[in-house]
Amino acid sequence: MIVLGIETSCDETAAAVVTDERRILADVVLSQLADHRPYGGVVPEIAARAHLEHLDRLIREAMTQAGMGFEDLDAVAATGGPGLIGGVIVGVMTAKAIAAARGLPFLAVNHLEGHALTARLTDDVPFPYLLLLVSGGHCQLLAVEGVGRYRRLGTTIDDAVGEAFDKSAKLMGLGYPGGPLIERAAADAANPARFELPRPMLGRPGCDFSFSGLKTAVRQAVEALGPGALKPEDVADLAAAFQNTVGDVMADRCRRAIRQFRADCPGGAHLVVAGGVAANKALRTRLGALAADEGFTFVAPPLKLCTDNAAMIAWAGIEHFRQGRRDGLDFAPRPRWPLDPAAKPALGRAGSAAGVKA
Repeated sequence: MIVLGIETSCDETAAAVVTDERRILADVVLSQLADHRPYGGVVPEIAARAHLEHLDRLIREAMTQAGMGFEDLDAVAATGGPGLIGGVIVGVMTAKAIAAARGLPFLAVNHLEGHALTARLTDDVPFPYLLLLVSGGHCQLLAVEGVGRYRRLGTTIDDAVGEAFDKSAKLMGLGYPGGPLIERAAADAANPARFELPRPMLGRPGCDFSFSGLKTAVRQAVEALGPGALKPEDVADLAAAFQNTVGDVMADRCRRAIRQFRADCPGGAHLVVAGGVAANKALRTRLGALAADEGFTFVAPPLKLCTDNAAMIAWAGIEHFRQGRRDGLDFAPRPRWPLDPAAKPALGRAGSAAGVKA
C-alpha cells in the first residue's frame, strides 16, 4: 500500500509518500520560519498563503523523489485538523482534488494522531503505550490503546510547553522559534542553578501541567537584572534554569502517568514522546532515564519526524485505511479536533475551562 500524505496545519508545508511496510519513499518539508520570524510567532494569513503558493510544487517533488506517478498511489491522506483553519483548508482541498481526479480514497487525518502514531512508523511500537505529546499548541499525556482510541490522562491547564519555550526565549532576547534557541543557549550555561524558578504542579495529584507561572517567573528574572542589562552569561544561565525546570515538571508528571497507565493497561511498557518539543535533547535524555527507572522502554522519533511533517500523516492514513476507513469528499476541515472527545476540559486556577488547543 502506498499513500501520499499532505500536512498544512501550521507553518510547515509538507508532502510525503509512505508504504505500509514502514518505508518513507519521500518526505519534503518547506519551513516558513523566515516568513514568521519578524512577528515572533505564526501569522495565520501568511501561513495559509504560503501553503497555497508552495503545496502543489512540494507534492510534485515528493512524487518525483518517490519515483512514481499518481496512478501508483492507493490513497491520499491530509491533515483535516486541528490547526490554523486557512492552512488546513488548503491541504484538505488539494487532497480532495487529487482523490477526485484519480479516483483514489481520501482520508482526513487528525494532526495530533499523526504525532501519536509516528512511533509505530519508526519503531513498530505495539499498543497500548503511554504518549507524551508536547508542541507549541499541545501538552498532553495519553494512553494510546489503538488506532482512533485515545484516553487522556493529563493536559495543560493554561499554556502548552512549546508556547512557554517561545515566550521565554522572546523575553531573553533570543528570538523565534524558542525551543532550539533556548537549548543552544543552555549549553553555554556556567551556573544552571543560579536562577530559582517555580515548578508548577510538581508533586501534585494527577497528571496535568501548568506553564503560565513559569513564564511569569522568567519575565520577573529578566526585569530584576535591569533594562538592557541581560548579558550572554545571564541568558545562558536563565535558559538552562528554564530547561531544567521543564525537565523536572515533565519527569514528575510522566512518572505519575506511568504508574496510572501501568494500573489501567498492564500490557503496556512503552513511554513515547512526540511533537516539536520532543526534539529537545535534554528532555529526551531526562525522559529516557525516567522510563528506564520505571521499567519502561523509551521511544522518541528521529528529530526530523518530531516537528510537523507529512510522513506521519501518510502513516496515520495507512493505519486507518487498514481498518477499512474512508472519508467522503464532503469532509469539513476542523480547527479543533480532540483525540479524546470524552475528556473533561482542564480547569485553570480560576476554575474555568482553560483555552487549550485540542
